[in-house]
Amino acid sequence: MLIAKSDLQSALKKYFGFGKFKGLQEGVIESLLSGNNTFVIMPTGGGKSLCYQLPALMQEGTAIVVSPLIALMKNQVDAIRGVSNEEGIAHVLNSSLNKTEVKRVKEDIVNGVTKLLYVAPESLTKEENVEFLRSVKVSFMAIDEAHCISEWGHDFRPEYRNLKHIIGRIGDNIPIIGLTATATPKVQEDIIKNLGIAGAKTFKASFNRPNLYYEVRPKTKNVDADIIRFIKQNSGKSGIVYCLSRKRVEELAQVLQVNGIKAVPYHAGLDAKSRSNYQDQFLMEDVDVVVATIAFGMGIDKPDVRFVIHHDIPKSIESYYQETGRAGRDGGEGHCLAYYAYKDIEKLEKFMSGKPVAEQEIGQALLQEVVAFAETSISRRKFILHYFGEEFDNETGEGGDMDDNVRHPKKKHEAQDDVKLLLETIEKTNEKYKSKDLVNVITGKENALINSHKTNEQAFFGKGKDKDKKYWMALLRQVLVAGFLKKDIETYGVIKLVDAGRDFIKNPTSFMMTEDHIFDGEQEDGSIVTAAKSEGAVADELLMDLLKDLRKKNAKKLGVPPFVIFQDPSLEDMALKYPITIAELANVHGVGDGKAKKYGKDFVELIAQYVEEHDIIRPDDLVVKSTGTNSANKLYIIQNIDRKLPLDDIASSKGMTMEEFIKEMEAIVYSGTKLNINYWIDEILDEDQQEEIHDYFMESKTDSIETAIKEFDGDYEDEELRLYRIKFISEVAN
Repeated sequence: MLIAKSDLQSALKKYFGFGKFKGLQEGVIESLLSGNNTFVIMPTGGGKSLCYQLPALMQEGTAIVVSPLIALMKNQVDAIRGVSNEEGIAHVLNSSLNKTEVKRVKEDIVNGVTKLLYVAPESLTKEENVEFLRSVKVSFMAIDEAHCISEWGHDFRPEYRNLKHIIGRIGDNIPIIGLTATATPKVQEDIIKNLGIAGAKTFKASFNRPNLYYEVRPKTKNVDADIIRFIKQNSGKSGIVYCLSRKRVEELAQVLQVNGIKAVPYHAGLDAKSRSNYQDQFLMEDVDVVVATIAFGMGIDKPDVRFVIHHDIPKSIESYYQETGRAGRDGGEGHCLAYYAYKDIEKLEKFMSGKPVAEQEIGQALLQEVVAFAETSISRRKFILHYFGEEFDNETGEGGDMDDNVRHPKKKHEAQDDVKLLLETIEKTNEKYKSKDLVNVITGKENALINSHKTNEQAFFGKGKDKDKKYWMALLRQVLVAGFLKKDIETYGVIKLVDAGRDFIKNPTSFMMTEDHIFDGEQEDGSIVTAAKSEGAVADELLMDLLKDLRKKNAKKLGVPPFVIFQDPSLEDMALKYPITIAELANVHGVGDGKAKKYGKDFVELIAQYVEEHDIIRPDDLVVKSTGTNSANKLYIIQNIDRKLPLDDIASSKGMTMEEFIKEMEAIVYSGTKLNINYWIDEILDEDQQEEIHDYFMESKTDSIETAIKEFDGDYEDEELRLYRIKFISEVAN
């Protein structure tokens, strides 16, 4: 059907009230109206849905839109009904309808009233639906969220695989439009093949969202405080915080509420009424923040989301891109902040372990890209766009300075020789290793795979062992982005040379490598490291020295080691938050009421005097109130230890490992509450051993378990020393 440009413009004005098309919309619509198979890759916020809504409204017959989410369908049906006076112009056909409702939908289609019919792929497998759709005029089929068809997509749905077959049964020569907001070159190929639309006209918009600012911060124990601080700095703005588990969503939403932030939780475990209620509150701006699992935001058309925070790093760059894409859809500011700790990646790997091998391989490959994104120190925008097969120049590209790595560049050094060594190693090993094994070859670490290829016997094996694995991983990632190598998708991420890489081996040129981020969360000994703090959250060093002196003086007076009074992370937190009352001190990391009352008087007096002398403006929003969710746990532990129940029983009754349970007990005693675990200690250590450990802690300058293990030359297990340290702190400090 040929349509004049002016008719297209007037239809756009008539139905949607817009004066002009956005981006590629006009070309896509012309292609579809001409009866062509069409493929659209358009980032979130680019106006994908209009590409099939307008042609459906302009043509005879009904367009069938396949979509994976009921909430998304409902949202769009409401929107279309809003632009027409015919209630039946758009319908949903899915399992939530009763017989009367289904009958009405079918009547509206037969009578030519319905222009858009939204269905889930499952509804198309029902024989009676296929039979009915064969008997009516179908204008075209739109496959929304088309990446669901590819097992390389981040949201694979097996039922999408049958669509080609189903469309064939509904009718021959029905034009097909596939649409997706995120697709790597591999996924694009997969979609076209699986939908059987080889000759489709493809429209690909740029994935660059110049108004979004990308930032990654290390995820420490104080992540909640950091999130609260960030949200309060953006007071009154709308934002989404994503977490991976429902439990964490509930907890964080409560913590935000207690700290005076209007927040609601959102996840699939809530009943439909609560979900829709919370969604409306967010859209109507009755609340500022939604804490959600990834189920939230698909098709939520709120243009002024000003920040998206990832409390947990997502499982793939596609997910990250799609979720951050919900910020700043109106072109205004959008801050994308993610918290990263390698521990979270390990957790995600564990979740995958039960899945089929091919699925695990794909999952691993996608996860490694996320690690690369978080740890890289090159432009994050450049990294993301490279991932989606798009080149970006930081100098000339729009939004080039909108990320933490570009604004706060890391040091660079010449790495020409190392790049040459890396590329030569790939060439000499016949391009058969994935990144991890390749780095093992360079650093000289043997494993079964390397030995089976006899690579460990080659002269080049271990040639780069003067530098560690992290260095070579970082370099490999930067060489990939520079375009000297590629990851072969078919073989799940084997590294291959490209022509530019072969040229470099023959004629090496300068290669300036950027030093990578180091993300330290917790040290082996269980003490917290607050290195790599985010900007603006650095402890006041002068105050820190004064607090250490005071601690030393008081420890001498009381005849106890300094760490018994307050641990270093607690002093650092004081030098960050400047608490000047006992109540404020009780909210400092690892202090609690008991300790604050027992040892705090001198400390708050010192801080108050320091604040006055140095004209310090105290960040009153930094004192994070807790929800008391842990207090039920704490009470349970204290009561059961009082009843002298075996510690391993208490741990398993709460679904904790012994390691997690010991951490809970440490938190309790370090914040000033006594725990009498003598009955358990007496079972595992005899009197002499107890005396020896007691004397060690009395004289030691540190309560580090790692130092203690070295001191005792491995005579005691990590767990034994940790448990004795709990007894020691309980008796000596509390």
